[in-house]
Amino acid sequence: MEDRPSSFWMTSTPSTGYPEIQQDLKVDVAIVGGGIVGITAAYLLKKQGVKVAIIEADRILQGTTGHTTAKITSQHHLIYARLKQQVGQELAQQYADANESAIHLIASTAAENNIDCDFSWRPAYVFTQSEQYLKDLEDEAQAACSLGIKASYMDNSPLPFSVRAALRFDNQAQFHPLKYLQSLARQIPDQGSYILEKTTAVGIDENPLAVLTRQGQKVTADKIIIASHFPFFDGGGMYFSKLDPQRAYIIAIKAQEAFPEGMFISAESPSRSLRSQPYEDGELILIAGESHPTGEGTNLNTHYENLLDFAHENFEVKDVLYRWSTQDYQTLDGIPYVGHLTPKSANIYVATGFDKWGISNGTASAMVLNDLIVRGDSPWAPVYNPSRFNLTSVKTFVGLNLNVARNLVAGKIARLPEGVELSNGEGKAIQINGEKYGAFRDDKGELHIVDITCTHLGCELNWNDAERTWDCPCHGSRFSYTGEVVEGPAFNILHAAEQCSNAVEARIFE
Repeated sequence: MEDRPSSFWMTSTPSTGYPEIQQDLKVDVAIVGGGIVGITAAYLLKKQGVKVAIIEADRILQGTTGHTTAKITSQHHLIYARLKQQVGQELAQQYADANESAIHLIASTAAENNIDCDFSWRPAYVFTQSEQYLKDLEDEAQAACSLGIKASYMDNSPLPFSVRAALRFDNQAQFHPLKYLQSLARQIPDQGSYILEKTTAVGIDENPLAVLTRQGQKVTADKIIIASHFPFFDGGGMYFSKLDPQRAYIIAIKAQEAFPEGMFISAESPSRSLRSQPYEDGELILIAGESHPTGEGTNLNTHYENLLDFAHENFEVKDVLYRWSTQDYQTLDGIPYVGHLTPKSANIYVATGFDKWGISNGTASAMVLNDLIVRGDSPWAPVYNPSRFNLTSVKTFVGLNLNVARNLVAGKIARLPEGVELSNGEGKAIQINGEKYGAFRDDKGELHIVDITCTHLGCELNWNDAERTWDCPCHGSRFSYTGEVVEGPAFNILHAAEQCSNAVEARIFE
């Protein structure tokens, strides 16, 4: 297995080089975030004659979109029976229609633009090896069919191992997300529209409406879309209290045998998600799963090892070429928040909380936002409404925020070792004179020490040995071992050792 995580999607496409902001700009719509939502929304809006600017803190498509499994599917595990029960037939129908439409938008856009992105139609399956989930699969098949999705319950699957049952959705698809989205991105700049990379949005002025950047320049706009995965600007929407960060893991293997036609995910946990991907003169098999709350757990490399064990149990593995992890946010009821940031934010929109189904939901979100901005309404806006309320959300809200409070308090009172011996490639949290620090020794033996208080809302960070990052268990911010922001909502770096205490390095054993 590769020593360091590396996404196949990012490795197999060229890096982008759009400019950093150099001066104040004025556009019709400013979009913060250069992932699938931001790029698709910009593409759709520009086709309508709208001048747009994408503002991206890093390079576009390097976040969750660059670390996806890239299934284009309306099959989001077992969601439709639950949706019909919790929000009713009408809203469940909107969710189904939005995601089915997203599949066809990607297909038609790729065809119209002659984008070579490995697009192919595939059935999608939820499978189970446990009797416990048989009725769940039957109920889901009935619910999906009632919403117009071509779904069927089966007592077998094409997988090379036995299952008790499977739920099949027809007319689903898969692709190479960066080949597709980089092609769309190339059509955005020019004619008064921009893509701005290495440009960090740090706030919003509301009169006049403008995105403020760390560089000091601003992008004034009639409307703003916040598509930064976790909203970088809350605006009173309390998003930090209703989004739950989760990490998951992926390995890409070459196997002796051919992979069956289809995309697959297990009903039971820990989940196992599988699909194939064209690769050179053959194919890769992507195996994903092992989800857990961000910033929690130890020995996180075990998650990769568990996926590799599964691969060896079910395939003749020839090689393991790639591995990577990803982060997603769950909403309180499992439906993304897409629409007005708050009921009072007439000209600020948000899209977040895709819970591992960001390819279809991200595309659907861009369609909803395009309709809201251009036409003033969308047929799918009610189901995604960020200000919605239901009893299920209340119960989840209480549980989520109790967990955040526990993590916040536990991090502040936890006793850490006063000194520590570090091998190359090892990181640990330590305590010096009552202050907490994170120490990491790189492969060359150089020591990196940072203050591990999250710069978002002050939770204490935990070491992620699988990715060599400091991760926040409260809201999912992640930082490199040198202190740079890897993932928001934080946008301020961690303080380095020289800004903390001269006593720190003396307590790390050489």
